[in-house]
Amino acid sequence: MRGLDVTLDDIARHAGLGTGTVYRRFANREALVEALFEERITRTVALAERCLLDEDPWRGLVTLIRATCAELSRDRGLRQAMLSSSYDHNRVAEAKARIRPLCAQLVERAQEAGVMRPEIQASDVPFIFLMVGTVADFAGDEAPEVWERYFVLLLDGLRAREGQDPLPVGPLDEEQMSTSMSCWRPASRR
Repeated sequence: MRGLDVTLDDIARHAGLGTGTVYRRFANREALVEALFEERITRTVALAERCLLDEDPWRGLVTLIRATCAELSRDRGLRQAMLSSSYDHNRVAEAKARIRPLCAQLVERAQEAGVMRPEIQASDVPFIFLMVGTVADFAGDEAPEVWERYFVLLLDGLRAREGQDPLPVGPLDEEQMSTSMSCWRPASRR
């Protein structure tokens, strides 16, 4: 998979459409990426809203993170759009802004229930996506589901437990996160 390096001609060929059909619908690749990303985030927002209704705050949080990690592990382009600010145009930025407060509420609920480490911030969650996405890229077609192993290890680190070592540094704030996202470039893949 080439992720966001794919051309509109490649997309048309893969979809079995004429190139002209794709070009009539989308002015350029960025417009297509934004439309796809917005549609996916809309589904993720709906899932997050359902997860907030789950009576078990930990299960609600894990359901959202697991589902998002699963989708990101399968869709390199989505991962690039979500974790990079290269495509942070209006529609993408607005879509990201819709999911952030829901994710923050899920983290807060889990902390209030005492099941999540108190020093975790909602801004830590994109790094979970980045770590899982990196595992998915690394394992590729050889072991496409191995990300789930490392996901469980990460979840263990999020859980609140007696006697845990404190985290050595604090999370990134919104400005630092934005700067990091603007600098991140996904690894090239054949």
